[in-house]
Amino acid sequence: MAVKLNQDHYQVTIMGSGPAGLTAAIYAARANLSPVLFEGPQPGGQLTITTDVENFPGFATGIMGPELIEETRKQAERFGTEFHYNLIAKIDDSSLPIKVTLDDNDATTFTTDTLIVASGASARLLGIPGESEYMGKGVSACATCDGFFFSDREIAIVGGGDTAMEEAIYLTRFASKVTVLHRREELRASKIMQDRAMKNPKIEFVWNTVVEECVGDGKELKSLKLKDTKTGETSERAFDGFFVAIGHIPNTQVLKDIIDTDEHGYIITAPDSTKTSRTAIYAAGDVQDTVFKQAITAAGTGCMSAMEAEHYLEELHG
Repeated sequence: MAVKLNQDHYQVTIMGSGPAGLTAAIYAARANLSPVLFEGPQPGGQLTITTDVENFPGFATGIMGPELIEETRKQAERFGTEFHYNLIAKIDDSSLPIKVTLDDNDATTFTTDTLIVASGASARLLGIPGESEYMGKGVSACATCDGFFFSDREIAIVGGGDTAMEEAIYLTRFASKVTVLHRREELRASKIMQDRAMKNPKIEFVWNTVVEECVGDGKELKSLKLKDTKTGETSERAFDGFFVAIGHIPNTQVLKDIIDTDEHGYIITAPDSTKTSRTAIYAAGDVQDTVFKQAITAAGTGCMSAMEAEHYLEELHG
């Protein structure tokens, strides 16, 4: 089915509907740039699988992740943002304006003066039974988002890199005990991070172990089914929470071979800017953030990208 676009040319096109994309849309729309936003396969991004958000300014008692996204979306709509659920299948910036092709049946095309990439990064998950079912109900892929909800409770975390060790240490601020589950006998993390984690009295390491299933009562996680990678022996162990810390995958596939990225696929932006290696293309949010990965920082770079696109358009059109 073909996409019915309001125009065949836009001044601002936005990929992604998380905090970065929606904030970019609000700023671009308020500047009368009539942006079009493509929401992609997971409208709202990772906040839609987050239950309580208590660290976003302006909500004294917290707000549900999906509700925060919905309110921000309404704000962007109010100022005239055009929304579509499609994916962008192809980008051609060999000449300007940029040519965009959608993934609909007719491969609908249009042109845009600027492109804001806010497609985010997807948490790398294990793909085991119960993992998706209990996401936000005891299972999480973000310690800084959800650690607070596990005060004085026993939790597990899977992973062996620096991120996993950082998150394990962070989680000890809240949990009574953190069990690190790792498939091998040694970690990939840097020595300094290993030392910090191993010296923490709240952290226990369980080696040669993989998680095979997240078990719950239909409402929340209750335990994990584990397997010893050496003996093949299986067991089940009770946990109040389970954090997956095996990395993220930036959603930059459509920009492969077009834009400069780092070794992990994150878009490289200029210092203090959202400008990318390509003229008129900007990147905001988790797709370019390898450090903070928070809703509020994503929203901040979304604002920056819209303002930089606006300045570019002023210079382009005089």
